[in-house]
Amino acid sequence: MVHIPAGEFRMGTDEAQSFANERPAHVVQVASFWMDEHEVTNAEFARFVAATHYVTIAERPVDWEQLKTQLPPNTPRPDAAALAPGALVFTPPTHAVSLDDYSQWWRWVPGASWRHPEGPKSALQGRENHPVVQISWDDAAAYARWAGKRLPTEAEWEYAARGGRAGQRFTWGNTPPTDQHPQANIWEGEFPYHNTSADGYAGTAPVKSFAPNGYGLYDMAGNVWEWCTDWYRADTYVTLASLGRCENPHGPATSLDPDEPYTPKRVTKGGSFLCHISYCESYRPSARRGTSPDSGLSHVGFRCVK
Repeated sequence: MVHIPAGEFRMGTDEAQSFANERPAHVVQVASFWMDEHEVTNAEFARFVAATHYVTIAERPVDWEQLKTQLPPNTPRPDAAALAPGALVFTPPTHAVSLDDYSQWWRWVPGASWRHPEGPKSALQGRENHPVVQISWDDAAAYARWAGKRLPTEAEWEYAARGGRAGQRFTWGNTPPTDQHPQANIWEGEFPYHNTSADGYAGTAPVKSFAPNGYGLYDMAGNVWEWCTDWYRADTYVTLASLGRCENPHGPATSLDPDEPYTPKRVTKGGSFLCHISYCESYRPSARRGTSPDSGLSHVGFRCVK
């Protein structure tokens, strides 16, 4: 783990080229803590499962009674096949599609899990040092408890990602990434149907494949989104800014995403190998999104703190 010194920083951004949920920037004080230098790998997660016999959410049948609480009232029960264990797998289309409809590139795949990230025919051989994916928030929290650690708060994560570079757009500075000088594992080409893999990777990359930030942390931009402990609200930064200087914030008491008001979400940070400037450019420290805590996805993993 890497020691992150206590400090004060401006969390979020006031840049026009950002999403509304990142604004406004506000002053936050963070106490010192330790953070994993890289994302939890498949090999590390495998040791946890071997020691505890833990079964991830993606490996359990879907609980319809629980799921329907996240859906609009009177949503009909789906076919039994749709409730089989599985997860969401990135499946690129063969041509350009509307970027307003992410169902064009996400597919529910029965049998997909951390052991089989793309489905039953995929495996982890050769990917032991890649970040574990298809991990729900509950799975990440269970690993953290076993390891004697915890998940980071959103403030801790963003402070650490900035690596001491105050006011910089990216973890490495203000210069945008280029195909000639890749700074992180992100999408190159035309999203979501044509990836040139100019950075060397079409999917996840082995941890520590790119240069660390100022604190010695790897992959705080791109590779996989990372779970934080906070509940997600789109207006969290507006609320924090109204309070003035904040000390070690732990996020809101409840979640609300106006786009999916029935689904409680936790914060994920850092972007992933699917991020492209034409779509989200979320490999910026201030970028944030809410993700259903019981979902497994091809591009979501985690790291721990203590």
